[in-house]
Amino acid sequence: MFKSSNIWFLSSLLVSVGVLIPIVTVFFSFFETTSNYYEILKNTFLIEYIFNSFVLLVSVLILTFLIGTLTAYLVSFYTFPFSNFFKWALILSFAVPPYIYAFSLTAFFENYGTAFTILTNLFGEGEYNKDIPKFDGMLGAIISITFSLYAYVYILSRSSFLYQSQNLIDLGKSLGFSKFKSLYKLILPAARPAIIAGLSLVAMETLAEFGAVDFFSINTLTTGIYNSWIAFDDLAFANRISFFLLVFIFALFILENLSRKNAKYHFNTRGGFKQKTKIKLYGRKSFLAFLFCFFIFFMSFIFPLGQMLYWTIKFPSNIFDLPILTLSMNTIYLVILSSLTLIIFSLISNYGNRVSKNKFLNILSTLSISGYAIPGVILAVAFITFVAWFDENIFQYFGLFSIKKVFIGSVLGLVVVYFVRFYSLAFNGIKSGYEKINISVDESSYLLGYSKKKTFMNIHVPFLRNSLLFVCILVSLEIIRELPITLILRPFNFETFATTAFISASEDMLEAAAAPSLFLILIAAVFIMITSKYILREKDE
Repeated sequence: MFKSSNIWFLSSLLVSVGVLIPIVTVFFSFFETTSNYYEILKNTFLIEYIFNSFVLLVSVLILTFLIGTLTAYLVSFYTFPFSNFFKWALILSFAVPPYIYAFSLTAFFENYGTAFTILTNLFGEGEYNKDIPKFDGMLGAIISITFSLYAYVYILSRSSFLYQSQNLIDLGKSLGFSKFKSLYKLILPAARPAIIAGLSLVAMETLAEFGAVDFFSINTLTTGIYNSWIAFDDLAFANRISFFLLVFIFALFILENLSRKNAKYHFNTRGGFKQKTKIKLYGRKSFLAFLFCFFIFFMSFIFPLGQMLYWTIKFPSNIFDLPILTLSMNTIYLVILSSLTLIIFSLISNYGNRVSKNKFLNILSTLSISGYAIPGVILAVAFITFVAWFDENIFQYFGLFSIKKVFIGSVLGLVVVYFVRFYSLAFNGIKSGYEKINISVDESSYLLGYSKKKTFMNIHVPFLRNSLLFVCILVSLEIIRELPITLILRPFNFETFATTAFISASEDMLEAAAAPSLFLILIAAVFIMITSKYILREKDE
């Protein structure tokens, strides 16, 4: 008979190993034999894929750093008109996936688009197209991804700024630093871990982005993976490109860690933590702070929302043709199944780590949450690769039924890959809740005769209900927005708002893409507003 702690250890071990399988598959698939397409691409477009991915990444990182840190700095250290509104409004950009922003950007600035219509209504007929700027290609992709992702840097920077001591600000004053010099000499260096964490998320999402770069016809490593499998039916080469992309991602993290060396990000102060007071801005400075925050809020949320709303109202037949109920039910179905799966297994894994106190299990759990760093298109291809190998070498070898139909092109396959992709969100969200439960609570429970199972169900789960709700909202938001995994693994004729919008736009029917995009933005915005009470807490509130 297994001891209770052994059962929990084994359960946690199996969860971690299960999450790691698709990730490990990518590395082992590197050594598989590829078709002639690899030799052709290696001598033609592979350098272009790598160069475009690099340019896109660097450009987006620079812009998100500037926008995210400046907006966070303004709302954290100053008060100005509507500063409390911008505090939460600036995170609504999360509701607009990059591919939907790309649709909006094109629809507004294209020939005879929305900008042309506005100018015609204001000034009459004219040749306005030549004067309207065109945001397409690489520039369009950079803008779309930047305004969709800067909130990662904004949220984490703001969180760090809020808990910086007034002593740090006083230090800058005593040294005679201007506000700008205090920002880049003291405040930003102290917030570096949070800023780097935000930029790391931006880097992962940028390299993983498929919808926007495909819409603008930019050849990146991600589109190369998709095309290798879909267009050329070369799964081995898709995995090989995936390997290069993963190495690229991990190299970024290693370089950043090496660059920090023994740097410190805290300041020793004799007086302890001193709560800072926000500075009230007046006159021109107040207006400029408001104008900058309003511009970012307008461009990141109001602009794409307004464009999608305009097309929906202008072409009402598209909304009547849209199977809203079916798309809603499909989306809710995926959200419920995936959220429940993630929460249940993340709870088991966290509790298994807690009761077993096994170092190997802790290391394995840490590795298993790396799935979020892997683009969805890579995980989808890796999952298909593993299922195909397992089916051919195990099930078919013993004359059993084929498992391809069970996992590929099915809701079950979608849920499994969602689980791997978003496991880190659920695991870390629940882990942060567990850190608030003192181990003495468990010991007291055991002394009262509670078993480990009873302690878990009757004490831990009720205590973690807020963390579970937060995780559920975050996972739901990610699944609603997710495109490449859903696009590759969904069952036949199974669509969500995301896939419907993308398919319509890829067929040059931007007007038809507006209605599903609008619903997606509004649903995501509701989830974000609910989540904001967790991620916008202030120490003084």
